[in-house]
Amino acid sequence: MCEKCKNGHVHDHSEVIDHGRRDIMIGGAGLAAGAAFGSVFSAGSAMAQGADPMAAESVEAFAFNKAHGPAKAMSITRRAVGPNDVKMDVMFAGICHSDIHTINGDWGRAGPFPLVPGHEIIGRVTAVGSNVTRFKVGDIGGVGCMVDSCGECENCLNDREQNCLNGTTWTYGAEDKVSGGLTYGGYSRKIVVKDHFVVNVPDNLDLSRAAPLMCAGITTYSPMQFWKLEKGQRVGVVGIGGLGHMAVKLGVARGADVTAFTTSEYKMPLIKAMGATPVLASDADTMRGMMNSFDLMIAAVPYAFDMQQFINLLKLDATLVNVGQLAQIDGLSGMMMGFGRKSLAGSMIGGMAETQELVNYCASHNVQPDVEIIKPNQITEAISRVIDKDVKFRFVIDMREA
Repeated sequence: MCEKCKNGHVHDHSEVIDHGRRDIMIGGAGLAAGAAFGSVFSAGSAMAQGADPMAAESVEAFAFNKAHGPAKAMSITRRAVGPNDVKMDVMFAGICHSDIHTINGDWGRAGPFPLVPGHEIIGRVTAVGSNVTRFKVGDIGGVGCMVDSCGECENCLNDREQNCLNGTTWTYGAEDKVSGGLTYGGYSRKIVVKDHFVVNVPDNLDLSRAAPLMCAGITTYSPMQFWKLEKGQRVGVVGIGGLGHMAVKLGVARGADVTAFTTSEYKMPLIKAMGATPVLASDADTMRGMMNSFDLMIAAVPYAFDMQQFINLLKLDATLVNVGQLAQIDGLSGMMMGFGRKSLAGSMIGGMAETQELVNYCASHNVQPDVEIIKPNQITEAISRVIDKDVKFRFVIDMREA
């Protein structure tokens, strides 16, 4: 492998852009040119004919080269399959709001670019390393928000790889400790991941709907487990998007009394159809009538909002768990939280064992996300629609489409 490819993990389709120490070769086709996307995919498929499935491979991906920019076709290198690795053809990849925050720099610095997002991944196994026993060729696997951790610290040993004390490796935009450069996510044709960070996907799950379980599902399941949400308890879900609608479905499946708070009136009947009670967050009278009545609340809003008004709805000693707003939180009242010993907590995804538990739970309880399937040439449009709250409730890219 040449030095340029080793450092950048990308190959040329049209032009070379110098980004510091990495030479980034960017694909020339934008989303408006669907036919051009198709030609890139076809070329990738042809290159793969007769190739060694264990070898490093150049594959098609869809990357962002600047904040607020369109997705563009490019080629990246997936590493050779190591002894503990699983290689998969990516079938479906969800578009998480976190992808958009990372692209646009909503949490600070945008990128790093080129950025290949996607941490809700369903794929078919095409090769496994010599030490891998949990997967065989042809199995279906799922990959979520992380692809590596130290595996030795206290947190890793207690199924908290996402809180690795020595640094979790995120699925995209992170330093790749195995092959150098950056990690690239699921907006791509193939992925190679350590088998520990791949979950088994049961046969009875609809694969086209399963990808959001890998982030939205585990992100809302984990706090319900930790705070021990039980049948008959009252749980409130704030923000009914990709994460929030999964919280509603999981809460209903547990037999909880679920109330869903939304700012989108058109979602009211959709929430009812999921088995929850819908409430417009702007309805001040209804909100006042619910004070001191919830055992648990999960806030899945991906931007700053007034959390205190929802903390006020908690019972004595209850907790609001924030899983969506990862920036500065302002406007909290120490007096109101102290009166009633109400807590604000945070939670981020879940460990690998808990993620497998979540996937198995959804398969056995028929809990599946509501999705809209798109093609790769619709990624940019889909992201705009997510920002405009125009999705019910998760976009999933069919990566098998040209």
